Amino acid sequence: MSRFLSPRFAGLEAYTPGEQPRDQQYIKLNTNESPYPPSPEVLARLNADEVKRLNLYPDPEGKILKEKLAKLYGVEKENIFLSNGSDDILNFAFMAFCDEERGAAFPEISYGFYPVYADLYHVPHVKLPLKEDFSIDYKDYCDINKMVVVANPNAPTGMEIGLFEIEEILKANPNHVVLIDEAYVDFGGTSAVGLVGKYPNLLVSMTYSKSRSMAGARLGFAIASKEIIEDLEKIKFSTNPYNINRLTLAAGEAAVDSDAYYKENAKKIMATRETTVKDLKALGFTVLDSKANFIFAKPPKISGADFYAQLKKKGVLVRHFEKEKIRDFVRITIGTDEQMEVFLQKTQEVLADR
Repeated sequence: MSRFLSPRFAGLEAYTPGEQPRDQQYIKLNTNESPYPPSPEVLARLNADEVKRLNLYPDPEGKILKEKLAKLYGVEKENIFLSNGSDDILNFAFMAFCDEERGAAFPEISYGFYPVYADLYHVPHVKLPLKEDFSIDYKDYCDINKMVVVANPNAPTGMEIGLFEIEEILKANPNHVVLIDEAYVDFGGTSAVGLVGKYPNLLVSMTYSKSRSMAGARLGFAIASKEIIEDLEKIKFSTNPYNINRLTLAAGEAAVDSDAYYKENAKKIMATRETTVKDLKALGFTVLDSKANFIFAKPPKISGADFYAQLKKKGVLVRHFEKEKIRDFVRITIGTDEQMEVFLQKTQEVLADR
């Protein structure tokens, strides 16, 4: 680092994204991207006429997209916030609803950006351990007197908590925001969006990166009470009001118009997930119950680190984490049937060498 960096950031540990190597062709099952392309409607919308308009600023409010999302989710336009990926929502939430006196709480094993944002804004926070079966104990978050952040389904485990548990957390923390991060909810999870009208402290975060095949476009959105959305808008318009480019807004609108395409792809991914789980269990893997577009699995006869390394040599990328409780596991994104067949073949080769 340079000598000009503020001392308050000296100890900051940045988030580590999934690797994107270029040394050879890989089957990428490490970053939870969709294996399917955007819908034909999205591709058609990103035409030459749209590109020609790049000389003009985008609509900073994203009115058309907000209206479409509001109709899709049964809320009002005032309940929708648009962002440059759902990470922006997390960023703004830690900035808006936490400070040195109002802390945050989230699972010890979850999305790695939560502690990064807490440290970035000097927010006192607690990392609550998962239960032995890797599930979240909702009772740990009741009456905690902090902003609660829960990924549901959780990452990297893929496991979810139910609406009853979420309601109990909301009722027990009426004076603090409860952020439910639903990046993976479209793959069999249960959304909390229906509770927004009942609980003014609920903030639901979603993304186009997973089920809507737009990880490269960087588009997220949140659903919450009008007042919480106004808070997020204040932060956005105080930092970067044009944070979503014209092409991404256009693609986002077309994706809503072709929602049936994405629902069908999600069904295909869920079917492939169940087949992969069955095949891995037959090979002796321990596999957690996933409601996401990935699975969290512990290989037999080999460590998680070695399994990851051996698969990489064979041209297949999965994600490995060094945290002690999960270091024997790997996270495997669900690809197409063809990609998962290759993954299973390479997995059998790795296990045969042990």
